[in-house]
Parts: sequence; C-alpha cells; structure tokens
Amino acid sequence: MPTLLGTAAGPIVVGAAERAGGCTAVPVAWLTGMKGKLKLNSGAPLNTASQKSPDSGWEAKAVDFFKEKLKEKDAHTWVPSLNDVPLHYLKPNSLVKFRCLIQDMFDPEFYMGAYETVDPSTKAKFSLIQSHSFAGSTQARVVPSTSYAPSRQKRSYEEDEEDVDDMDTQPQKLREPHTGPHVPTEQQGNGDSKRQETEAPSSQTAPASHLDLNFPLPGEKGPSCLVKVYKDWDAFKLNDTLEVFGILSVSPALSALADEKDASSSILDPAECMETAEEQRVHSPPASLVPRLHMLHAKPLQHNNPLLPSVTLKDNSAFLSSTLSEMASVRAELLAYLTHILLGDALAAEYLILHLISNVYTRRDILPLGKFTLNLSGCPTVASYTERLYQIIQHLVPSSYYLGMSLQNMNQMRLVPKKDYVANRLVSGALQLARNTSLFLDETKLEQGQLDTTGVRNVTALGNLISWQKVDYDFNYHQMEFPCNINVLIVSEARSLLPSDCQIPVQSQVDPAHMDEYLSSIHMHPQASSQMNKLRIYLSVARLLDYSISDEVTKSVEDDFVDMRKDDPQSISAEDLHRMLVVARLLSLSLGQTSLSRDSWLRAKHIEALRRSRVEQHKCVNGNEP
Repeated sequence: MPTLLGTAAGPIVVGAAERAGGCTAVPVAWLTGMKGKLKLNSGAPLNTASQKSPDSGWEAKAVDFFKEKLKEKDAHTWVPSLNDVPLHYLKPNSLVKFRCLIQDMFDPEFYMGAYETVDPSTKAKFSLIQSHSFAGSTQARVVPSTSYAPSRQKRSYEEDEEDVDDMDTQPQKLREPHTGPHVPTEQQGNGDSKRQETEAPSSQTAPASHLDLNFPLPGEKGPSCLVKVYKDWDAFKLNDTLEVFGILSVSPALSALADEKDASSSILDPAECMETAEEQRVHSPPASLVPRLHMLHAKPLQHNNPLLPSVTLKDNSAFLSSTLSEMASVRAELLAYLTHILLGDALAAEYLILHLISNVYTRRDILPLGKFTLNLSGCPTVASYTERLYQIIQHLVPSSYYLGMSLQNMNQMRLVPKKDYVANRLVSGALQLARNTSLFLDETKLEQGQLDTTGVRNVTALGNLISWQKVDYDFNYHQMEFPCNINVLIVSEARSLLPSDCQIPVQSQVDPAHMDEYLSSIHMHPQASSQMNKLRIYLSVARLLDYSISDEVTKSVEDDFVDMRKDDPQSISAEDLHRMLVVARLLSLSLGQTSLSRDSWLRAKHIEALRRSRVEQHKCVNGNEP
C-alpha cells in the first residue's frame, strides 16, 4: 500500500490502515451507521468461501457504500474538512475530507488485513473477533485515541478495553505506497500548533520543534496528512491536486510503532535494518501533527476556487449560463480596476487580464500550448509598488506566491525539489506548486552582484519553467522532468533577464511628482465583498471554458497572415502569428466566447500592434534593451 504525503496546499502521503469503522463525525445517518454494516462476519462461523477469503469483500463493499452516498446531492458538504476544522474537533476513525496536493510518494508497505481464531469448545473459525485477549504491544498499535475531543478528557483503561471489543482487523495485505499531496494547512483554527492530549508517554512522540513538515514554500503553515492508498495507486501522480475522502486516524500508537521498530527491527526482521532512523522519523511523524487518512475515495480537483461548484461547468449548466451572461460587464469592471492599479495604463491592464486567465490546455510534443508569461517592464520602484500590485493579484486568484529576485534569494533559496536518499523522501522546493498557481517574480529587487552555483541553477530553473512549463527535480545522480501549469508574471524596471511570451512596458499616466500620493490612494476591495467574489469567479470560469476555431475563421486568419507578410516580410514572423493566436484565444475567453469570432481576431491584431509599437519606442529610448 503506497502512502502519499499531503499538506493543505500541496502534498499528501498514503500509508497503512489501522481501522476503518465507526464513522460518527456529523449527525448524518450514513456517516454514523457504518460500523454495524461493515462487521459482516463478526461473531459468526466462517463458511468455506470465507475461509478462503477471510475478508469476504467487506472492504470493497465499504468503499462502494461511501462512493454511492457521496454521489447524493450536496453529500460532500456534510463531511468535515481537515482544511477547515481543527484536528482536535474531529473524532478519530470518522469520515473526513482533505483538499491537497501530492508532495511526495512513499514506498509500499504491508499491514494486517484480518486474522482467524479458533473457538476451543466448538473448533469454529472466526474472521473478525469482538472479544480477545491481546498482548499489550498489539493493543497499543490498534486502539485509536479519543482524547482529541474538545473536552480534553482522558480515557480510562476500562473504556479502552471496550474499544478493543469493537475493533476490526484484517489479513496482511500490500498497501499502496504512501503519497503526499501538499496543501497549505492550518494546524488549528486559531493558527497555533497545539499538541493533542493522549495517554501515550511523551517519549513516544518526537518533539514538534524537530519535525520538518516539508512545505514547499518558506514560512507556510497549514495541515499536512499521510494518505494511505489501497487501490489504483498508479492513478495518482506527484503534484496532482485532489479532494480525498477517508477515515481519519490519529492514534498516538502510530509514532510509538516507529520507536518499537527502531529498537527491535534488527532482531525481528533483518531486512528492516536497511531503513535508517532518519527515514523512520520522517515516515512516522506524530499523528497529532500529521494525521493519517485512509482513502476511501478521491477525485481530482478541476480548480481550487471555493466559490465555484465542485462539479465541472458542463455538469452545472445553470451556473455556467448565469456566469456567462455577466462576463462582459464583470470584465469591464475588472479592466477599470486594474487600469487604476497600473497607473492608468489600460493596454497593460488588458494584457494582465489575459495573463490571469491563461492555462496550459494541452502539450504538443514538448511545447505547452496556452501558456502566457507576461513581463510588465517599466514598473516604478517607489513606495513598494510591486508589493502592492502583488497583494491585489493575491486577492483575485485562489493561489499565488511572491518571489523577490534579490541576489540573496537567488543564491540561497531552494527552488527545485531534491531527493534525500538518507531519509528516503523528496525535499520540497518553492517551484513545487499546484496547477494554475500565480507565480509573481519581482525583478525590481535584483541588485548588482555575483550569482553563485545555486543562483545560476535557480535562474535556469525559472527559465525552464517559463519556456517549457516543466521543473527538473534533482535526484542527485540524474534529473527528472515534471510538467507543471503555472502562471508566471514578471515585473521589472527594464526588459526582464528571463524569457517571456509577451512584454509590455507600463506607460504611467501619473505625474512623477504625484506618484507617492497616487500609490497611497490605491485601495483594495474588501476580501469578502460580493464585488471581489464576482471578479474571482470571472477569472476562474474564463480559464475553464472550452475553446474552438471554425474552419471559416481559420481560413480568414491564414489570409490575414499572408497579406501582412506581403506588406512587410520583416514585420511579422511565425512566432508573432502564434502570439496573436494566443492573444485572440484569451481575448475570446475573457469575453465569455467559446469560439473565435472575426471581431475578436481583429481586436487581437489591433492590441498586438499597439503593444509592438510601444516596445519599439522603448527600445529607441533605452538603447541598451535587446
């Protein structure tokens, strides 16, 4: 069984199952009634078929049961979320959900799926035992702690004995390798990382201060989770974004098991001696900080905007039609807002909208189609203008990251994930980002100095990300390409040293003498306002729309290109045509149109001509620009 390492904004980890019954998280009948439904053989003699297959397919029946229930209308909204609810408010062994990014994938592991016992008086065989005298170590491994209730009351020994009677155990099986989606998580509702009370000795749990949750972004906070996958683990890939439904396990015995195995592995299993202490520590963190989630069902996330329905737009025609009817007016509102932010430059604001809705929709050989990296050059450096611009974009998009390209950051930051063979894990880097994350590169922070080896490697990684939408992960002895889909916006004083799909110099309409006063007047819409939510929905829907070009419009575009080449062969190239087609596509989508019209094509040609003219003017003024 593989394990996925997951965090609230990124990776998940998948591992073994301790228990899969007793879902009592919320007052919904099918969430509270699974315990009895799963104990199919408990207390009854095995027949011939069940002797050959002790579990009698109960695991598949349980998974099918939950899948069917989750298909009911709004059923997923009844399930508590690890992203939103503090861990100590969630009952162990209950059904929960978790939005995450797969940050790492661990090796497969084995677990006990079921066992048989013989009644001495009747010689009958039983597959699931309700009453049995367990050894102390076995009991410690399987009894989940319920000390995470808000009351913080500790359990008595007698209560633990009663829980043992209700336990379901399963025969030894291969579990999928642990995989880890990374998602920015919130350890607690108040933002503090609280330790949860358990009866386990403190020596069994590693101190939280020594635990590296391996978030990709510096200073990131939020929940991380080890997701245990039992079926179809090959369907999951690194950096996928998922919503996982599964059984929550927070037993303190999970971290105690690592200590026991560390002390006795050389005696019990010589093969486990190959597993280092560091690997055991990383793969078995305290469950109070990194809970385990035993996957029942997972669905890929088409987007990460909570304002949109979780189903695809095609499956929600009412929402789509109402949104499309307002897209033109919302676009005009957004254009006016960004024009004000970009110092009165309406053309730059229009290109910024096109950038914000861009998306890699397919790949042809190694070429990613749909990407639109934008370089806003000529940005002022006064009054922290670029930071203000990022804050506004941050409020518009679901996920974003600001990277100041100072010499210190370039020489010291780890941008590319690297394999740690000692701990057998992937050490995350800042470029391990979820799909459609807005990466804001602030080149105005770059100063004179020398890039060292790390700095050169980081700049190269950024260039590859922009040009090919891929990141080469460092596996020490080789590099492995991982495709990505990240919107990169570069702000700079002159033309960026990094490549871009489109450069537009910002033409300020503000008197330099009044620049500080103007920048201080820039205001942001309240985060929770209906106006801001309309803009957020607009950007996400425009990115998700399908797009096509009719044969008639295709022929018209070809004729236009031939005519432009006839007039001035040096004025336009195949690269310029490709850019115009990308601009025309994004312009159509920004207006809510799913096919290219003649008017949109002419508009794309017009704004591209204006942009190229502006770039040429800046080349004449700043002769040192390429």
